[in-house]
Amino acid sequence: MMRMSTRCCLVAVAAGLVLSACDNNIFTGESDKEILPGTRISVLALERELRPDLGAIDTAIRLPRPEDAANWPQAGGLSHHAMHHMVLGENPERQWSKSIGEGSGKRNRVLAEPIIANGRAFTMDAEARVRAFDARTGQQFWSTKTAPKSDDEGSFLGGGLAFDNGRVFATGGYAQVVALDAEGGKEVWRASVEAPIRAAPTVNGGRVFVVTVENQVVALAASTGRQLWTYSAASTPTILMGGAAPAVDGGVVIAPFTNGEVVALRVDNGSLLWNETVVAVRRTEAAASLPDIAARPVIDRGRVYVVGHSGVIVAIDLRTGQRVWDAPVSGVYGPWIAGDFLYVISIDAEVVCIDVRSGRILWVTQLPRFEDEEDKDGRIVWAGPVVASDRVIVVGSNEQALSLSPYSGEVLSRMDLDAAATLPPVLAGSTMYLLDDDGDLVAYR
Repeated sequence: MMRMSTRCCLVAVAAGLVLSACDNNIFTGESDKEILPGTRISVLALERELRPDLGAIDTAIRLPRPEDAANWPQAGGLSHHAMHHMVLGENPERQWSKSIGEGSGKRNRVLAEPIIANGRAFTMDAEARVRAFDARTGQQFWSTKTAPKSDDEGSFLGGGLAFDNGRVFATGGYAQVVALDAEGGKEVWRASVEAPIRAAPTVNGGRVFVVTVENQVVALAASTGRQLWTYSAASTPTILMGGAAPAVDGGVVIAPFTNGEVVALRVDNGSLLWNETVVAVRRTEAAASLPDIAARPVIDRGRVYVVGHSGVIVAIDLRTGQRVWDAPVSGVYGPWIAGDFLYVISIDAEVVCIDVRSGRILWVTQLPRFEDEEDKDGRIVWAGPVVASDRVIVVGSNEQALSLSPYSGEVLSRMDLDAAATLPPVLAGSTMYLLDDDGDLVAYR
């Protein structure tokens, strides 16, 4: 980890030197004050804008009927991350708000989305403390710190939660997976891995699957924590904050990596079925050239959908690994599939609707990018989307939630939040649960 941190620092220093060279002569150190004649055009203006496919303008968007779910037991809802069309009241109001402990700050950030199971909401704060609340009232039942006792001053950035068979599974920056009894919070087992885990675990068929920051997939027995198998890919020195939970369905694990690679592995033994690279470096921004896949993949009806940070979203055949289509969309939040339509937020604050049958872009809605648009100050981070009761819902670091039409992309309504929100909402029992950056869990119903 020291080697990785050193490389990241070198990259940051190098970037700073390049930026400083824009204002000074790189060879003499003197300021270059001569202004050359001509019209100045920003290189960012040369970027290709996302636009709807003209051949898909007449495509009718029809969503499946909304269905409620009592539980949201892991990041992305279920292990395949395909939740389709959920249920939420027309005008949801705040029912309760409870602190989950330490919120996001300069040192640590809350990256663990809440989960809902058996009438309880489970959270993990920036100090790796897991809490259980009553999902209807917000009453706290128990609190357990999952960080090792020997690492009280360590970094707990990242991680997440999953629930299965009466247990809560927690991951974090301390390179361990912890199983807790969901009823009382008592530790059941603890298993060590070789590197920190920035993403939530995925549970399926009595196995717990995690991906470390060193691009290693680890499968553990949910009952005992015993390591069943591992798979390792090439690591990268510079990665985005957070990570993507693997998707599991039909006996296949889909694992995304920081090097832009996505692999399909057999659930039972971890053997490789196929691999694909989700990288399309077409952009001028340095940050956009990172190959990292920070968005969790989605498995639905024999296809895998993966969006990368560097500029492409792909649809892949689950069994063969053959790419079905791709579209020029980059993102860091998992796409949301609802019937035959995929919704995703791009890193340029665009909400995009894609026809999964053809890969054609049906509509694009540009969200506000800055709190001060005139001065380009206060970049807004939009999280989501989720689709519920004929609305596409996104939340933002500008303390707002927006509802858009899934059929046209039109902004239907705005709701003020109590604080900045950079984690997607979760839905269960006709209720939307939102964990904000201040560390407050808020229930809307």
